[in-house]
Amino acid sequence: MKNLSSRRRFIGILAASTGILLAPGAWRGALAYASAAPPLTSWRGVALGADAELHIYHADTGVARTLIEQSVAEVHRLEKVFSLYQDDSALSVLNRQGYLEHPPADLLNLLSTSRHFSTLTAGAFDPTVQPLWSLYAEHFSKPQADPAGPSKAAIEGALALVDHESVQIGTDRIQLRRPGMALTLNGIAQGYITDRVTHLLRKGGLDRALVDMGEIQGMDHNERALPWRVGLANPEHPEQIVETVLIRNQALATSGGYGTHLDPAGRFAHIFDPRTGSSQPRYRSVSVLASNATTADALSTGLSNLALPAAETIVRTMDVKAWFILADGSKILLEN
Repeated sequence: MKNLSSRRRFIGILAASTGILLAPGAWRGALAYASAAPPLTSWRGVALGADAELHIYHADTGVARTLIEQSVAEVHRLEKVFSLYQDDSALSVLNRQGYLEHPPADLLNLLSTSRHFSTLTAGAFDPTVQPLWSLYAEHFSKPQADPAGPSKAAIEGALALVDHESVQIGTDRIQLRRPGMALTLNGIAQGYITDRVTHLLRKGGLDRALVDMGEIQGMDHNERALPWRVGLANPEHPEQIVETVLIRNQALATSGGYGTHLDPAGRFAHIFDPRTGSSQPRYRSVSVLASNATTADALSTGLSNLALPAAETIVRTMDVKAWFILADGSKILLEN
């Protein structure tokens, strides 16, 4: 689905008071919201192989550091569940064996949530697309690979393994019903982790924070505070902001074919249509603003594979906002 290390270069957090982009190709916290704001404590690191950041306001910097340590520990715990890069993660074991006994609750929760979004999008979002990734990656890794991509027969073979309904989810066992199936949760797990960290901070009594553990969540219970300002960047020219989005207790996610190209010519990208096997993006980018990061993440992936009329129906059903950057560079906003 998405390569984490590059996608978020096309979302920029803007300074809350000045509206100036603080760092092209990355993001920085909106660090000023009131003259009496408590001290800011920040952390930068890695979550699921991607750059991650956390900015929290708390009067006691010792408490703030403790909350950050707890957040990082939560990220590492969830990486042991969802990572495709760790051979001993729960997801890696499931893919390798085709089944998983006594699966962790977080994996069960996210697979159930993934099924919901697969149904909602009529299959445009599907975590079982990992065989398509493997097919395209293997094809273009070969010397003198056909620039037109894998053969039709090869794509059809991979598509035979793509079916979210063939994942049997039980509290004691997860079973992949078709031999050769494999899952990737890279189109939703980043949002889930962002939500879990946000929940941990709220439980710790925090009032204001900016969380980016793969997706961006702005948390704020102070009505006097300025909202976080998020700049959506032009995929072709990331130093240019095409839209400014105000966030207060909301999350924003962006998916786009610009992040990782699978072929030297840049025709094939890392978002796959689970229904056709296509790896050629319909849009330059899709950004979704939702009440939580899991929803924003999943919908930004799923809507990337849908025509605008079908996407509009889902946007209205879910009461979210979605920005589409079209192939010609024009922008369309869908909202309820």
